[in-house]
Amino acid sequence: MEEFVGFPKIARLSREIIITEKIDGTNAQILIGENGEWLVGSRKQWITPENDNHGFAAWALRHKDELIAGLGVGRHFGEWWGSGIQRGYGLSKGEKRFSLFNTNRWGYFRDKEKYPNDKPDCCYVVPVLYQGLFDTECVKIELNGLERRGSDAAPGFMNPEGIVIYHTAANMMFKKTIKNDEKGKGE
Repeated sequence: MEEFVGFPKIARLSREIIITEKIDGTNAQILIGENGEWLVGSRKQWITPENDNHGFAAWALRHKDELIAGLGVGRHFGEWWGSGIQRGYGLSKGEKRFSLFNTNRWGYFRDKEKYPNDKPDCCYVVPVLYQGLFDTECVKIELNGLERRGSDAAPGFMNPEGIVIYHTAANMMFKKTIKNDEKGKGE
């Protein structure tokens, strides 16, 4: 007899979302295993200082002890961005930053009871622009506001890429970019 497969639960749309600035750099991750395993990756593969992605593996290796102590066991995703990577964000020559994506753990609005420790000093966190119930008007307001005032990640940089909308109930992310989504009209 064929195995029964139930219909998946449907997430409610009117639930919390977190809107963050979408930084135009390159995706990066650090894996810290319980057994001391240490791996550094790009979006598609593990990298090393010899086979690097814009210097991220070399940077992570220089900060390895601080990252292990501060991030702890787990898989930590973020954006590696700055001088020489995509938009550059007006950072000085050679300056690059690693901004963590998990704002619930590392951001200003983090769950401080569940995650009492601050992020490592060598890391940044993607800026949270809005946290509240899903509303398409809020999405448009935040995208247009980002275009008008410039980057929150790099104040004074007036060409930010866009936003990421994380829908907490669906555990999904969506992106809207300033140029490609026609200022919030590309629904």
